[in-house]
Amino acid sequence: MPGDQLQVLNALDVAKTQWYHFTAIVIAGMGFFTDAYDLFCISLVTKLLGRIYYHVEGAKEPGTLPPNVSAAVNGVAFCGTLTGQLFFGWLGDKLGRKKVYGMTLMIMVLCSVASGLSFSNKPKSVMATLCFFRFWLGFGIGGDYPLSATIMSEYANKKTRGAFIAAVFAMQGFGIMAGGIFAIIISAVFEAKFPAPTYAEDALRSTVPQADFVWRIILMFGALPAAMTFYSRSKMPETARYTALVAKDAKQAASDMARVLQVEIESEQQIVEEISNDKSQSFSLFSKEFMKRHGLHLLGTTSTWFLLDIAFYSSNLFQKDIFSAIGWIPPAHTMNAIQEVFKIARAQTLIALCSTMPGYWFTVAFIDVIGRFAIQLMGFFFMTVFMFALAIPYNHWTHKKNRIGFVVLYSLTFFFANFGPNVTTFVVPAEIFPARFRSTCHGISAASGKLGAIVGAFGFLYLAQSPDKNKTSAGYPPGIGVRNSLLMLGVVNFLGILFTFLVPEAKGKSLEEITGENGENENTNNGNRTVPIV
Repeated sequence: MPGDQLQVLNALDVAKTQWYHFTAIVIAGMGFFTDAYDLFCISLVTKLLGRIYYHVEGAKEPGTLPPNVSAAVNGVAFCGTLTGQLFFGWLGDKLGRKKVYGMTLMIMVLCSVASGLSFSNKPKSVMATLCFFRFWLGFGIGGDYPLSATIMSEYANKKTRGAFIAAVFAMQGFGIMAGGIFAIIISAVFEAKFPAPTYAEDALRSTVPQADFVWRIILMFGALPAAMTFYSRSKMPETARYTALVAKDAKQAASDMARVLQVEIESEQQIVEEISNDKSQSFSLFSKEFMKRHGLHLLGTTSTWFLLDIAFYSSNLFQKDIFSAIGWIPPAHTMNAIQEVFKIARAQTLIALCSTMPGYWFTVAFIDVIGRFAIQLMGFFFMTVFMFALAIPYNHWTHKKNRIGFVVLYSLTFFFANFGPNVTTFVVPAEIFPARFRSTCHGISAASGKLGAIVGAFGFLYLAQSPDKNKTSAGYPPGIGVRNSLLMLGVVNFLGILFTFLVPEAKGKSLEEITGENGENENTNNGNRTVPIV
């Protein structure tokens, strides 16, 4: 196999930042905008669902979802996402990125609408159908992870590839904000049109019948941005790297990219045939040769994403303390049902604006300057420091006068998650694996992350319960307490630091140079670092 790179791939690598780069970011990014909206909007309406469907006559506090129902409603989309990441990641390497890309979007559109149309007015029926459609919604969302990352990686130039992939992921922040803003608007409109007393004043009348439309409209709105992007996705050409290196069609790859880049490109079919006949590149996924070249890399990407998402999604352990400390969400009985949606949406929007968004865009700005490895290591380091700073003197933070310090540390933990591993764990798997496995390996890494999210969101929700059974939340068994849970999360973040050393640096290199597909073996050379090989 020749060491020279195909002209069509070199043209992509050295291309100056052009309009098509930004078009690709928007098309791929709108998928992530929708993903974030759909995954996070459920947290805006779970309290409302409890008030509508689980009201207890004579209770001092409004109805809430039972723990098992709450876990199902919030977690079923994660399960669907994990499944979709594995399935569509594999399919993206088998059929091509473009063919599969439209499928995921249509699933998201249909299931967003269906989620809001959950049948019946009986609690069990509504929750069962809601969970069914949110599983398949998650399935479509899962496909967007490997496909969006792979497509952006294969379209980008090598100088700014990290920033482009990170910008796609950063659209999540806009999706979370959009969910909050839309919920604020809808709840404000309904509150003005259908005013109601607080729960303390009149428990029954505090939830107006029209409140049932609020959660349905919020869930269904997620279909709109996905539907708007479908046409643009259908017009995107297949990536040149898939067409040339996997489908072995150099002529089509050259033709597609000549149209995109607006330059003449030679097809070089003979070189593609030489590449396909090269025995050193013919190994299969999970073969002995794959494990020798990429086994530790895959362990690095799966483990760091798994550990990151445990810490990232466990944030709901102390979110209620944050919101009550700053007075963003008053006690439930002092609000009516629609007011509660408004206050929760406002709090989530402010958190996204002040803590989540800056971290994302700091990564976009610096990822091609200081590299993926440095950002990920720094992020895990500061998350470890701040998590232990929250945990060790936890009793100190529980006093009302010290709550602001708790809020600051919490915000910094979130900031360094996003200016750190939350973005880099998404970027790196799209760069360090060969084209024929790239989507599959990204899907495996992402699915490992989603497994971590399930552990973080639900495992720690149970673990963080008070050891005293009289002080646990309704329906939950005793746990190990918040302080011990935070200490465990500090250890999780420290493990993230260690496993980061398995991940190679991809800054400034072509994808073929990183993976050895240009005839050179880069697997033992990771910039200025050496990674051991199995």
